[in-house]
Amino acid sequence: MINPFSEKYTEDNTDEVLIGKAVNGDKHALEEIIKRHQDWIYNIALRMVFYSDEAKDVTQEVLIKILTKLSTFKMQSSFRTWTYRIVINHVLNMKKSKGEKSHATNFIDYGREIEKTPDYDLSNETNCSFDTNKVIEEVKLSCMNAMMLCLNREQRVIFILGALFGVTDKVGSEIMEISRENFRQKLSRARKELYNFMNDKCGLIHKNNPCHCSKKAKALVDSGYVNPDNLMFNTNYIYKIKQATGKNVERFSNYVEKEADTLFLEQPFQYSPDYVEYVRSLINSNELKDIFNFN
Repeated sequence: MINPFSEKYTEDNTDEVLIGKAVNGDKHALEEIIKRHQDWIYNIALRMVFYSDEAKDVTQEVLIKILTKLSTFKMQSSFRTWTYRIVINHVLNMKKSKGEKSHATNFIDYGREIEKTPDYDLSNETNCSFDTNKVIEEVKLSCMNAMMLCLNREQRVIFILGALFGVTDKVGSEIMEISRENFRQKLSRARKELYNFMNDKCGLIHKNNPCHCSKKAKALVDSGYVNPDNLMFNTNYIYKIKQATGKNVERFSNYVEKEADTLFLEQPFQYSPDYVEYVRSLINSNELKDIFNFN
């Protein structure tokens, strides 16, 4: 797993070598570029839109943009910066997602939704038709991703880059095209809003808080929000974010920030669908043949 946002990656010129080969007609080089970045693009998209089917569509749309513009990359910035500017601009300007339409997009409304969800003590449920441990974990992951929808889009993507993927202010400022100080301020503000909400509501932070994943699980299954036979988040992964990124929990002076940071880094890093076959089909189109001089 290669983290394109790490400091080590800055010294890696593999992308640039592959691009040179791709624009000169090397199909395998183009496929390798897709393999190196598709998981990272997908994980950004997933946390921006919530639903995996829409994240797949967003990832595909972004990859098409990258592929059709690749011959215009002039090495004036790093490929990472160039690529993820395309990614970020797309997710900031796309139409309102299903997740944004079906979930609260501010913390006040989301808190009210949580309060309206009935509590059940699963320890009293002797005939549960689902794996309670898997479903409780799904509830936790689903809730945390829904919390992120309460941040505005710019805050959300900066939180993904800085808090989850460990992007430095230097790299973050280049991708977002803002100053390093502005990137730090926006990241700090996003963290503060999110972690303050968890401090007041989340039982994972304080056991006396009103919301506990285990108590909400049955109601969410009964309502159809969580489908035990088709989990959205607690599935299809080997790595957790901290393993994929190599990011450690930051040194916070605040207990809540440290605990919340730990919880987010324990989230799954999801595998993207493999878009190589899709790219191969595009390679056979006249459009990509003209761009990359494929035989």
